[in-house]
Amino acid sequence: MRHGLEPKEEDTIVRPSGFTPSTSTMDIPRPNVARQKRKRRIMMGTAALFVLIVATIGLSHLKPAVPSVDRSTVWIDTVKRGPMLRQVRGLGTLVPEDIRWIATNTEGRVEKIVVRPGAHVELETVLLELTSPELEQAARDAELQAKAAEAELTTLRATLQRELLEQESGAAKVHSEFQQARMEKETNENLKKNGLVAELTYKTSVVKAEDLSNRDAIEQKRFAFARDSIEPQLASKQAAVDQVRALAQLKLNQVEALHVRAGMSGVLQQLPVQVGQRVIPGTNLARVADPTKLKAEVKIAETQAKDIQINQVASIDTRNGVVNGHVVRVDPAVEQGTVTVDVTLDSELPKGARPDLSVDGTIELERLDNVIYVGRPAFGQENNTVGIFKLVQGSSDAVRTPVKLGRSSVNTIEILGGLQPGDQVILSDTSAWDAHERIRLN
Repeated sequence: MRHGLEPKEEDTIVRPSGFTPSTSTMDIPRPNVARQKRKRRIMMGTAALFVLIVATIGLSHLKPAVPSVDRSTVWIDTVKRGPMLRQVRGLGTLVPEDIRWIATNTEGRVEKIVVRPGAHVELETVLLELTSPELEQAARDAELQAKAAEAELTTLRATLQRELLEQESGAAKVHSEFQQARMEKETNENLKKNGLVAELTYKTSVVKAEDLSNRDAIEQKRFAFARDSIEPQLASKQAAVDQVRALAQLKLNQVEALHVRAGMSGVLQQLPVQVGQRVIPGTNLARVADPTKLKAEVKIAETQAKDIQINQVASIDTRNGVVNGHVVRVDPAVEQGTVTVDVTLDSELPKGARPDLSVDGTIELERLDNVIYVGRPAFGQENNTVGIFKLVQGSSDAVRTPVKLGRSSVNTIEILGGLQPGDQVILSDTSAWDAHERIRLN
C-alpha cells in the first residue's frame, strides 16, 4: 500500500497461480482491466438492443394468424348459371276495396246508436239517429214556402188564362164587326154602280171597313201576343216554385239524413261517436266496408320499388294459403322509407282472411335468362362491388375476393364479375373478419 493513500480500483494486484503473498511483498497495479470491462458491458448492451430491434421489425412483418371458423356457423352457396327470377318482397295488410265513410251534412246531436261495429249491415240499415230541432223547423218553414209558391203559380195560371179569354173575346168581336163592315161596303159598291146609293154613304162604308180591318189585325196580334206570353210567365214562376221546392226537399232530405244509414252492404267497421255528442257538417260518423272484396297493401323498401310496374304478377301469402294477384297501383310518395303497392287478388281468399290481416307480398319484376347468380349475401347492395370469401378448391381456406354485383332479387343476386359458375362462397355476415383476407373453415 501507498503511504497515506487509500487503495485505488486500478491498483488491483494480480498474483500468479501458487503465489503466496507475504507481508513484505508489494502488489503490482493493472490500470487497463476496468476499462476493458466497461467496454465489454457497452458492447453487450448494444448487441442486445440490436437483437431487440431486429426482433421487433421481424414480428411487425409477420402476417396475423388465419382465424378459424366453424363451417356449420356460416352459409355457403354455389355460384350457378341459368335463368333467374327477379322479385321484391314486403310486408302488408289486407284492406277492403270498397270502403264508405258516412259523414253528416248537417249539425246535430247523437240521439241513439242503433248498430255497433262488427255487425253486418245492408243498404237501408239505420246505424244511428241524430236530432236537430233547428233543422226540423227550417224544413217545416221551407215546406210552407213551397206550398205558398205553388199556390201563387196556380193563381197566376188562372189569371193569365182569364186574360187570354178576354183578349180572345175582344178580338172575335172586332173581327165580326169587320166582316159586317166589309159586306156593307161590298153591297154599297154594287148599289153605287146602279145609282141606288148616295156617294157619301158608299165612301162612309169604305172608311168604316178599312178602319175595322186595321182594328181586326191589331186585335189578332194582341191575342197572339197574349197567348204566346203565357208560357214564359208561367215558366218564370215555375222556376221560382222549383227553387223553393228544391230548398224544401233539401231540408226534408237533411231531416231524413238524421237517420244515418249504411248506404251499402257490408260490415260496420268504425263508429267514432258517442250518444250525446254534438257533430258538425262533414264529421265522419261511421265506416262501412265490404269484407268479401279485399286487396293487399304491400310496403316495399324504396330502394327496391323503382322497377315495380302496373300489372306485374304478385303473390300474397296469408299464412293460411297463397293467393295470386297483380299490381294495380304504386303510391308515388315514399313514407317512412317504403312505397305502398296495391295488389288486386285474382283468386279466392282462403278461409280466415279478413281486413287488417298481416300478409307477405312478393312481386315478380322480370325473368333473366342465362345469367350467373348466387344466393343473396347478407351484405352488399345491387350494382356494387363487395368483398366475398370464396372457398379455395382442395383446401379448407377461404380468401376474400372482390365481386361485382348486378341486379338483385329476394333470395338471389346477379354476378357481373369476380366469380364463375361452380365457385363456392360464404354469404353470411363476415364483418367480424374484415381485418383478414383469409379464413379457415373447420
